[in-house]
Amino acid sequence: MSANAKLTVLGSGFAALTAVKQLRKRNPTAEITVISPSAEFVYLPSIIWIPAGMRQGSDLRINLDNFFSKNRVKHIAAKVLGITDDGRQVLTDNGSYDNDGLIIASGGRFIKKLPGIEHAITPCEGIAAAEKIRDRLAAMDSGTIAIGFGGNPKEPSAMRGGPMFEFLFGIDTLLRKQGRRDKFKLIFFNPAPQPGKRLGEKVPQNVTKMMQKKGIETKLGHKMVGFEENLVKTEGGEFAADLILFMPGMTGPAWLADTNLPKSEGGMIVANMFAQVQGMQKVYVAGDAGSFPGPDWQAKQAHAADLQAKAAAENLTKELKGQSDFIEFKHELVCIIDTLSHGVFVKRTDKGTTLLPPCRLFHWAKRIFEKLYLRQYR
Repeated sequence: MSANAKLTVLGSGFAALTAVKQLRKRNPTAEITVISPSAEFVYLPSIIWIPAGMRQGSDLRINLDNFFSKNRVKHIAAKVLGITDDGRQVLTDNGSYDNDGLIIASGGRFIKKLPGIEHAITPCEGIAAAEKIRDRLAAMDSGTIAIGFGGNPKEPSAMRGGPMFEFLFGIDTLLRKQGRRDKFKLIFFNPAPQPGKRLGEKVPQNVTKMMQKKGIETKLGHKMVGFEENLVKTEGGEFAADLILFMPGMTGPAWLADTNLPKSEGGMIVANMFAQVQGMQKVYVAGDAGSFPGPDWQAKQAHAADLQAKAAAENLTKELKGQSDFIEFKHELVCIIDTLSHGVFVKRTDKGTTLLPPCRLFHWAKRIFEKLYLRQYR
């Protein structure tokens, strides 16, 4: 490996930035390039607090110029259009760039195929979506709010359920604080009969119990058919809603289809336990763009992306040095389901699940973690 190898990271989310830190630590003289639409990191886990005014978009949008300069990283503001030459060249709308090693951490995208999905807000699309929820809630005097999520049947891990529970419980808490919860009907809907099962066997019944206690209706176990402006349609019937929040399942980046990278049935990049793209050399994937082997409870979340990115950076460095003692990334699911005032702690590993009841301490733990995590990038 030449001392100034050209290493390229695609994206500027959780996996990408963790990969950059690890690559720089292990390759002090390498030339590291990051390609992403802007030199900005959005801390998505905290958008759940935007509707209640506990966070503003500006709190969660981090300019990465300092971070890139500190880590001697060249940032190219561009949109990826494709990858050729067995991973050695990245094509963008701002030229093409070659590399000696590549980590793909550009995220996935939501499957927007359901008829009428434009009538639903997809919260995890970012700050603008959360602000739209805030503004719509503020403008409502009463009504029905329907909140749900779906999956990618061909890629079971490609779903984001946790944040939707948080928006649901957060909106319930907000309306109670405002003294107007009695004017609203909250409905949680999901095609699975036991939503949240990947968090652990006991989670669905505990979460459903929380919903019952808070007077939240549930419509479970019916496949989604589509939406209309004020209507949610499932195979088990349809129901009216004045505000619909829906998180569809995920698939890989749009540019993936036209490349020779291996694709899973669900449209993601196939990787092994080393985060290495299957059958390719010096090409790795971390985060939402990848399809990884492992337990059926693995999920798309920032913590998993960080773990995959660490392994990708370590193994790419080893491969560049001609070593083959690769490390496997750890399978672990950790989350705090926040309700604005309390938090439910969930941790799942191969050894089992830890589920702790709602507690104020976990709400504060989530806020402190945000502060510490963002400090390294500010």
